[in-house]
Amino acid sequence: MIPVTKPYLPNREKLNAYIDGIYERSWLTNNGPLVQELTVRLERVLGVENLLLVSNGTLALQVAYRALGVSSINPDPPAEVITTPFSFVATASSLRWEGLAPIFADIDPRTWCLDPGRIEAAITSATRAIVPVHVFGNACDVETIDALAAQHDLKVIYDAAHAFGVDYKGQSLLAYGDAATLSFHATKLFHTVEGGAIVFKHKADLQRASEMINFGLAGPNCIESLGINAKMNEFQAAMGLCVLDEMEGNSSRRRDVFERYCKSLRAGIGMPDLSPYTTRNYAYFPLLLEDQKTLVEVVDALCQQGVQSRRYFYPSLDTVALLGSGSCEISRNIAGRVLCLPIYADLSRSEVSRISAVVNEPGNFL
Repeated sequence: MIPVTKPYLPNREKLNAYIDGIYERSWLTNNGPLVQELTVRLERVLGVENLLLVSNGTLALQVAYRALGVSSINPDPPAEVITTPFSFVATASSLRWEGLAPIFADIDPRTWCLDPGRIEAAITSATRAIVPVHVFGNACDVETIDALAAQHDLKVIYDAAHAFGVDYKGQSLLAYGDAATLSFHATKLFHTVEGGAIVFKHKADLQRASEMINFGLAGPNCIESLGINAKMNEFQAAMGLCVLDEMEGNSSRRRDVFERYCKSLRAGIGMPDLSPYTTRNYAYFPLLLEDQKTLVEVVDALCQQGVQSRRYFYPSLDTVALLGSGSCEISRNIAGRVLCLPIYADLSRSEVSRISAVVNEPGNFL
């Protein structure tokens, strides 16, 4: 079976050396030296400041909402947050966990990111924040969204789970909004097995969040905020440091896979338009098929050939009643036709050719 994604495993000897150091120090968690080193290195590599490592990408979102004052204890009525229905469920479910009401606004049919015009139409007196997603690493219209937020005194938290290493107009895409969150799950371009990060615009928000992820402790005997345990541990950081050392080669090989798909797939298969001034990180290969019937045929044919694909993102979250409200026809249409093909560093040329042949003519393989 060819998987749709494959965790990148770095040099084992290098990882063992980091683990030996953990054993020697007996410092396993609570802001250990490897977590500190990874923080510094990621800030340098990504070109950002005020980066906070956390234990996973969903908690990164929840902590960001708390640190920025978007969520609060026992909100009555719940504050509204405008977000996209074309995303992984955690974008919306993290809002519900924080007592917030997701309001779904529709997406741009070209970029598949949240449409700023639909955001503005959804703003009410109960709106407290906007949570856009850089879908498949494609930049949202960050300037328009940030301007809208400033006009209406709203916070902006970008779900940048797919946007590791993406630049916009020559600077990190993570620099926009009041905060941007990252996922370092094993399936991501950069990973720490499980993990995540928050990049804050302001240092004061970073300091507040740093206390929150350590149970709200400001010191050994000082509790200053309602906190949670969301700390990254040393073993996660060790994996992250090893993966980071090999990012250049990993990204280069993924780019080769991406470009081979582009050359091999037939005309008529769509992809999201890359937002202007945005770099690619080659984390995903999403395609848009003509209709849902064609999509089902392709999925079935790939499965029969031992190839895993993923309907990502499906379903459109506005169709899931327990998550939020809003009716988003563009998102529903794209969610019904989108498919992600396998992409990872050691996917071979012959495998890409084989996958492309099935996608181009699924009837020949059923």
